[in-house]
Amino acid sequence: MADDMGSTVPRRQLGRALRELRTEARMTLDGAAEAMQCSRQKMWRIETGIGPVRALDVKAMCELYGATPDLVGALTALAAETKAKGWWHSYGDAVPDWFELYVGLESAASRLRGYDESLIPGLLQTEAYARGVFQNRADMSEDELDQLISIRLQRQGLLRRRLPKAPQLSSVLAEALLIKQIGSRAVMAEQLRHLNDLAGLPNISIRILPLSVGAHYGALAGTFMMLDFPLTNRVVPEPSVVYSESLTGALYLDRPEEIAAYEKVWASLTSLALDEQQSKQLINKIVGEVHHG
Repeated sequence: MADDMGSTVPRRQLGRALRELRTEARMTLDGAAEAMQCSRQKMWRIETGIGPVRALDVKAMCELYGATPDLVGALTALAAETKAKGWWHSYGDAVPDWFELYVGLESAASRLRGYDESLIPGLLQTEAYARGVFQNRADMSEDELDQLISIRLQRQGLLRRRLPKAPQLSSVLAEALLIKQIGSRAVMAEQLRHLNDLAGLPNISIRILPLSVGAHYGALAGTFMMLDFPLTNRVVPEPSVVYSESLTGALYLDRPEEIAAYEKVWASLTSLALDEQQSKQLINKIVGEVHHG
């Protein structure tokens, strides 16, 4: 039954945004339900992302809470996605970049498991490395670049936060990433040292998948992040989500069979990767080579 209700990702995002708007408008759930002429139960279902939502209802709620026209547009576009079976978020589509869907999920997760094969992931990047990644983007002004970098650095705060408890992050990185030069040699050396500093935190595990493993199961999946959510006292537990990004958009997978397939990939990656201590040693060895090469 629940499977036919469409993808949970846009429903959760929409619910969270509407709940924040209602709180900002200083309205109770009962007060909002009365103004909307519907039951408190219906409002609660929308805010907790249990069922699909009509764009008409979202528009009316946004007007009630005094949302900006931009946000009304983004949220009504999102409402149309709540009926979708699988969910693809296209960059530059109706849901704009500033309404960052992934960041909302990331900050709510209790466990993050990521595999990266082309770049050091955003949560583990230094500022200089992040600049190196984006410096060749001709379509981006200096201001846009600064904004992008500051959002990225802000996101990293979740790894060290106290409340809610920081998530567990397990990261498997393809060895080739450590050798690929982004920015200057000094930028790379600093980035690699930063990885080892982070690996010292109790909630972070960084493991390297050596080049010597050759073809492996993870290569089929490519870069992805699995997000698991805390078991709260909610009626409907938040299902895990796999997030996979490409140049034009991002795929959010949350059906049980999709999660199961990625669990298999993850098991394969962690069985092939170096352990944490060996990974640390390999990173240090490469730092030495970058410096003296």
